[in-house]
Amino acid sequence: MPSNLNLDYYYGNEAEQYSFYRIPKALLTDPRYKSVSIEAKVLYGLLLDRMGLSVKNGWMDSDKRVYIYFTQEDAMNLMSCGKDKATKLFRELDKDGIGLIERKKQGQGRPTRIYVKNFILPPEPGQPQQPEQAPPPPAPQTAENQRSRPLDSAALLTAEKPQSAPLEMRGLDSGFSVPNKTEKKNTELNDTDPSILPPTPAPSARARPKGRMRMDEMDGYRELIKENIDFDLLLTEHPYDEETLEGYVELMVEVCCSRRDFIRIAGEEMPTGVVKSRFLKLGHEHIAYVLDSLSQNTTLVKNIKAYTLAALYNAPATISQYYASLVSHDLAQDAAGI
Repeated sequence: MPSNLNLDYYYGNEAEQYSFYRIPKALLTDPRYKSVSIEAKVLYGLLLDRMGLSVKNGWMDSDKRVYIYFTQEDAMNLMSCGKDKATKLFRELDKDGIGLIERKKQGQGRPTRIYVKNFILPPEPGQPQQPEQAPPPPAPQTAENQRSRPLDSAALLTAEKPQSAPLEMRGLDSGFSVPNKTEKKNTELNDTDPSILPPTPAPSARARPKGRMRMDEMDGYRELIKENIDFDLLLTEHPYDEETLEGYVELMVEVCCSRRDFIRIAGEEMPTGVVKSRFLKLGHEHIAYVLDSLSQNTTLVKNIKAYTLAALYNAPATISQYYASLVSHDLAQDAAGI
């Protein structure tokens, strides 16, 4: 048993200054992910974090789907496990398991590409739906529309099975580190944007029920965002207007489902994937901070949508300074005897 490290406590907002690997709440709360082991969910969080490196390097296929390079050796080192355990976890996430990732061999000694699938699921049939605030889709919503989206076509499974054969008999991507195949700068793993999600896949050439897929996607993101921000708790603990909160949620859903490459934030064009990632990491405290800040604003806002988008996007970066300034202000008043 490891010895106690006698660690210190966190004080004030110190916990906000570090980078973390993030595991989506849906993997722990959605009953459809209950069969996935905790270790496999942690591995998914590591793969999701690696997406930031791929986005920076422009690693996308011809359909603009983001892929990553992450070997079994990487998993073994980060999760302190053996080769057979790493193989089991990859298979649990792959098409033979839950389908959260898709691996494609490239052959000729090249490392396997891994596509990290979007974990967002549409609400289960029979689950109460939230009232729609967004404009209606082209196709009318019917009972048929409530079904889950069809499964994507299966990918090729890499030959990674537990066995007693020597290492050289296993998959080419089993025992080698991935080379850095880019001439771009700043590709160190420490510089990755934690938990950045892949952009929404481009529609395939085959005919698909776009109206139904659009509604399912919006419902899934709406449910996830409300869970992330503790929507019901915000209404219970704070005197916030429910219509205003619903508006914030719909604004974030609109961004998450956007097919545009860029979103304008505070007059600057930001990659949609980056804005989407930031919105999906907002929590209860961020929304409360934005609501409090906007309620104290006394200037005329001509474009309230753009103003709110900027406030939501910048909330993680400004929340600590905001509350620190409030504390300083209160201390100054106490010292002055006000």
